[in-house]
Amino acid sequence: MPKLPEALRALRYRNYRLFFSGQLISLIGTWMQTVAQSWLVYRLTGQASMLGLVAFSGQIPIFLLATLGGMAADRLRPHTLIVITQSTSLVLTLVLALLTLTGHVHIWHIVTTSVLLGVVNAFDIPARQVFVAQTVDRPDLMNAIALNSSMFNGARIVGPAVAGILVASVGEGWCFLLNSVSYVAVIGGLLAMRLDAAHTRRAARGQSILEGFRFVARAHPVRDLMVLLGLMSLLGMPYSVLMPIFADQILHGGAKALGLLMGISGLGALAGAFSLALRRSPRGLGEWIAAAASGFGLSLLAFSFSRSFPLSVLLMVPVGFCFMVQMAATNTLIQMMIPDSLRGRVMSVYSMMFMGMAPIGALLGGTLAHRFGAPLTVALGGGGCVLAGLAFTLRLPIWRRESHALFQAEEAARQES
Repeated sequence: MPKLPEALRALRYRNYRLFFSGQLISLIGTWMQTVAQSWLVYRLTGQASMLGLVAFSGQIPIFLLATLGGMAADRLRPHTLIVITQSTSLVLTLVLALLTLTGHVHIWHIVTTSVLLGVVNAFDIPARQVFVAQTVDRPDLMNAIALNSSMFNGARIVGPAVAGILVASVGEGWCFLLNSVSYVAVIGGLLAMRLDAAHTRRAARGQSILEGFRFVARAHPVRDLMVLLGLMSLLGMPYSVLMPIFADQILHGGAKALGLLMGISGLGALAGAFSLALRRSPRGLGEWIAAAASGFGLSLLAFSFSRSFPLSVLLMVPVGFCFMVQMAATNTLIQMMIPDSLRGRVMSVYSMMFMGMAPIGALLGGTLAHRFGAPLTVALGGGGCVLAGLAFTLRLPIWRRESHALFQAEEAARQES
């Protein structure tokens, strides 16, 4: 596919195209389930604390088990591992769909399913990070990561919008059922790939599970990016868990408003990811990360004070844009700085910071919102994100020098091998 636009250059690779298209369909279903599940929990309990608990139960396994997932991704074939995890997710979501459609679903079913899906994701996420790096050549890795983020947020626009309509008209169970069916697309794409030695080789045995942590600790630029990402997830991401309360109690829009708010946030994030896809060099991404972290916090602060539905919808655009730029740029820089032999374990630390800190923030945010209200909780998180972004900005001059040295060292090691 030689005539693809520059922003889509990673799609020239057949395996990446199959992975991209399958994941796009599957992620639309995943976002449908995310919105429908939040609304189902809210409908069954009406409690902010339960929203936080369910989000916590679905993501805390990633924090606890991601290191095992990273080791599995380095030792086993990532392609095979992803087929297993996606097939398991299909079965779990199908069970939840049947329970909901038959009217037998209880809150403990949702919590249990969330925990099991979290365990699956602890192995799935590091494996996908390793596999994407195997589907394209290194010069196009940054574009592949940006397109992955675009895919994630394109689904984030469509999924919540469809979920809002389906939940309001036929109920949450159909969203869960459609999500289970969507996994067939990604499994089919994976099975249709042509794999070479890069996809089938296994890492040498005897490597320590702690090597990923040791690398992050001694590679200061990577450590700084991980810490900032973890703070954004801990302090900022609870806003998405509390969105049903904003949609219903504060903005008085119900399930359709929830789908629209989440979808518009995805639209902003899609714009952020596409802006990264247009770049060919990682140069200057540190400044983008610093600005995006502070912008994310300021947007959340403004959203927390809004009582106008149109204004709240408008504010979701910079919320999504800034968080996506910060997350995707961080992913890009880390992937460019790490050796292939440690990719799974280092990216498992990334998963812990990105996905693993979010449940702690969700549980804390749900508890605070139950006592002090959702607006104050989101405002406090936004303020914390602004402070974290400013702290990273102050460290930028040192970070630039250290990251440049790390880039050069990794490139030299790659040329020697």
